[in-house]
Amino acid sequence: MFNYKKTLELPIQLEWKRSDEPELMSWTIRARNYNTFVANIVFTFLLLLTLAASTFLYWAYQDLSQFWRWTWCTLFYIVMALTISSMTHQRVNFAYRLTHSGMEHCEWKDFPSWAPPLLRWIAGVTAVIFLFMATIDPTFLIGALVGPGGMGLMSLQMAYSKNFRALHTRYHHVFMHWTELTGVTIATNRDIVEVDFSYSKPDSSYMAIGNEYIFFKKNNKQDVIRIIKSQMPANTPCRVAHVNVFR
Repeated sequence: MFNYKKTLELPIQLEWKRSDEPELMSWTIRARNYNTFVANIVFTFLLLLTLAASTFLYWAYQDLSQFWRWTWCTLFYIVMALTISSMTHQRVNFAYRLTHSGMEHCEWKDFPSWAPPLLRWIAGVTAVIFLFMATIDPTFLIGALVGPGGMGLMSLQMAYSKNFRALHTRYHHVFMHWTELTGVTIATNRDIVEVDFSYSKPDSSYMAIGNEYIFFKKNNKQDVIRIIKSQMPANTPCRVAHVNVFR
C-alpha cells in the first residue's frame, strides 16, 4: 500500500507524442509536487497537536483502567497520525521521456483503491472498542456514532461516488520543444530541475508563459542535467539555486 519503490505502470491512455523518435532518456517517479518544507512544518505541528489531544484524553478519563486509557489514546494518536500523513505527504506519479525534439512528461494520480477497505477496517475496530467502553461510560456511544460512523460513510462515498473518485484522480500530459525553453534552474534543495518556457498560442498573437518542474531520483540527476544542457538552445540561461515548488 505504501510501497513507493514499486515500478510504476503507465496509464493506459498515455500515448507519447514523439514515440517514433528514439529516446535519449526516460524514467518514472512518485514525487511530492508541492512545497515540502511547508508541508513538513504542518505535519509536525498537527502531530504535536494530536499528541496534546491524546494526553488530554488520557487524563480526562480517570474512571477507566490504565490499560484502556493507554489503548484508547494510542489508537487515537495512530489513526490521526496516519490521516495527517495521508494529507501532508501525498505523492503524484510522473513519467518522463526525452528525445531530440523535446521534453515530454505525463503526470497522473490514481484513486487509492486501498482507502475504502482500510477505512472500513478502522471503522469496525474502533466501533468495537467504543461499544465496549460504552458499557463503562454511555457517553462513548456518541463517539461510536461520530467516529466509526463517519468513517463508514466516507468509505461508502469513496466506493460508489463517481464524482468523489473523479475529484481524487488527475491526468496531465505535456510536450515541450527544446527551443521553447527560456530558462533552467537546477535546485540545490531538492532533486528537481525547474524549466521556464514560452511559446506562441495557436491562432493568437499572445505568448504562453509558464514553468514546469522536472522530478527525478538522486542517482539520475547528473544524466538528466547533462541531457537538458546538451539539447536546450545555447543562449538559454542556466543557474543553480534554491527552488520552491508552488502548486
